[in-house]
Amino acid sequence: MRVLVTGAAGFIGSNLVDRLLSAGHSVVGFDNLSTGQRRFLESAMNHPRFTLHEADLLDRESLARAMPGAELVAHFAANADVRFGIEHPRKDLEQNTIATWNVLEAMREHGCKRIVFSSTGSVYGEPDIFPTPETCPFPVQTSLYGASKLAAEGLIQAYCEGFGMQAYIFRFVSILGERYTHGHVFDFYQQLAAHPEHLHVLGNGHQRKSYLYVQDCIDAILTALEKADGKVNIFNLGTDEYCEVNDSIGWICENLGLNPKLTYSGGERGWVGDSPFILLDCSRIRALGWRPRLTIKQAVLATIKFVSANAATSKAVF
Repeated sequence: MRVLVTGAAGFIGSNLVDRLLSAGHSVVGFDNLSTGQRRFLESAMNHPRFTLHEADLLDRESLARAMPGAELVAHFAANADVRFGIEHPRKDLEQNTIATWNVLEAMREHGCKRIVFSSTGSVYGEPDIFPTPETCPFPVQTSLYGASKLAAEGLIQAYCEGFGMQAYIFRFVSILGERYTHGHVFDFYQQLAAHPEHLHVLGNGHQRKSYLYVQDCIDAILTALEKADGKVNIFNLGTDEYCEVNDSIGWICENLGLNPKLTYSGGERGWVGDSPFILLDCSRIRALGWRPRLTIKQAVLATIKFVSANAATSKAVF
């Protein structure tokens, strides 16, 4: 199978590229390298079944050149800057919603019928139901990121109805693991590397979060592609547990042998759009036989191991 992966040099995208190549597929990568890192594609670039288009999804001509022959699009390119979205609101619209429309139009024009879309649990805003199922009524949106992803989901569903496409939409919790480049674990490590005696936390530390290891995430995606055959297949992806931010701080500090003074700001929300409790009902994907291999604690520690080993070359993407 020939797969076009957008955001191919990103955290999840590059891990998916490697897995697809190892499974015998041909992969066309597409990335503008604004936040993706070329070093994440080091192995892929040496593979005969991989090609990279360094371009932006807002450039429809470049996208059209990459699309021919694709049997599946894995659309992972996005602006995931949830925290600072209100400082540049057009960015979410362009990079998440309009870019997705461009992908769908290129698929329609070149006869590609299947798409994998990386959505987010943030589309649920601050729900009243926990664990939150895919059928949960949508509340008022609380982040521009979540709103732009929900708009993209709507476009994808409409294209499936109007043009005979098939979609696999995955609503992720936060993903951790190798090649992780942004988020609270990265931020905490960067702070502790700069000043081991002090750690500042956005929020009160009691925010309850769920996380998933990146390889478990990709296992779930590949499982759904193999076993789910609906027109629009929507899956939550996460574990059946959560932790407080303070729990993750404890694991990180213990692993690094540190005991910093903690300070807090922001109350129960660290920033506008920060949901104080995230726990997704993942029974739908579990019914296909998928199970996560790592616990949240194990995923946090695997991430710290990667970030520590790559401290000299790791960079924040925002």
